[in-house]
Amino acid sequence: MSIKYVSGIIFILLPLTLLSFCNSSELPEKEELIIYFNEKASPLNDKSDLDELVELAGGRKLVLLGEATHGTSDFYSWRAAISKRLIEEKGFSFIAVEGDFASIYRLNKYVKDLPGAAGSAREVVREFDRWPQWMWANEDVVKLAEWMREYNSNLSSGERVGFYGMDVYGQWQAMEDLDTYAARYMPSYHGRIEDKLMCFAAHSDEFEYARSVARGGRSCRDELEGVVELLRSNSVRLREQDERAYFRAKQNAIVVKNAEEFYRLAVIDNNESWNSRAKHMWYTVQHIMDYRSPDGKGVVWAHNTHIGDSRATPMHTEGRVNIGYLSRDDKGIENVLSVGFGTYTGRVNAGTNWGSRMNIMEIPRGMEGSYENILGSVDMEQFYLIFDEEDRQHELLKDFRGHRAIGVVYSPAHESGNYVPTVLPERYDAFIFIRETEELKPVE
Repeated sequence: MSIKYVSGIIFILLPLTLLSFCNSSELPEKEELIIYFNEKASPLNDKSDLDELVELAGGRKLVLLGEATHGTSDFYSWRAAISKRLIEEKGFSFIAVEGDFASIYRLNKYVKDLPGAAGSAREVVREFDRWPQWMWANEDVVKLAEWMREYNSNLSSGERVGFYGMDVYGQWQAMEDLDTYAARYMPSYHGRIEDKLMCFAAHSDEFEYARSVARGGRSCRDELEGVVELLRSNSVRLREQDERAYFRAKQNAIVVKNAEEFYRLAVIDNNESWNSRAKHMWYTVQHIMDYRSPDGKGVVWAHNTHIGDSRATPMHTEGRVNIGYLSRDDKGIENVLSVGFGTYTGRVNAGTNWGSRMNIMEIPRGMEGSYENILGSVDMEQFYLIFDEEDRQHELLKDFRGHRAIGVVYSPAHESGNYVPTVLPERYDAFIFIRETEELKPVE
């Protein structure tokens, strides 16, 4: 069977209700908040400065680590530093990232030294060919993967720390992997699975399929749900044959099923398609947790828009959910730690349009009245804040204030549209701020 591997989308910041941040009457409030944050901030110069944050995170089931952009090296390197300490000191067993399951699984094979693994992390990420490649094919990811492989070399096969993708995209590669699995482990069902997958794969691209369904064309929903059901109904036998291969195949089938839903909804309802993707990512985190160990602990890497509680932004009133909300609701707020990231200025990797050439862009200084502008005036270049009930009751922190979010498509010239109204101590449990940041270094 030949299934065409076509680029999809990863992440576009959806439009939200924006506020004005240039009211001069806010300046006294700004000075008061600068003083408040100066007293509260913990300096962040090296990994030993993370002690308080790591100790707090160590008692949680899930630690969600955000990013204000998809192209900032500092966010990746500090997330890696936190993740390493949680793995080494607190027994965390996996990292799940905002990337495609099928392609990122090849990196998982490498860090665990599984059969068929590549010779280096660099070799794996060079094969990532879906835009924007720089999100995972970069030097920070290579360094983390090499560290994980070295760390895992001293552990038994079942104890090794995993690295997984949790996003809904990458369905074409997922179908290829699933077809290969069915041919080997489910030969009597292979033809049926192949036919069901071809319902979706026969279309030239995912949006062409979605538009066709919207016009009354054939939907592949039932066929793709049928593939998942075939795997589930044969789970006992398939797990006995190879539990790891079954986990991978089942997740690939769920990716394909949920990608069909996401794209089908994307052309008719932005809110529903957003929620479809968010629920898929949250389901995937739970699937990984159940596979690793129901009592295990994991780290999630995703944009602030995904890991910060949506109820502390206008997303909530627009009916949108995210991992930050779903994880707190399901696991309990006491079992989840959400850490946001931000910057005042710097440089970032992004494209001017979807699929365009990557550019290194200058991030303008934080707009007056925004959190980025206020935190940029704190007397430290790098620091973090841990929020408590006092912060949540503080009169100046209870209202919405602009908080910058930059996606893979970015235009500094339209900077005012990149701020999400946010109640910061409700959206996150902690916040890491770096005044001036550097761009990612892609692997050539």
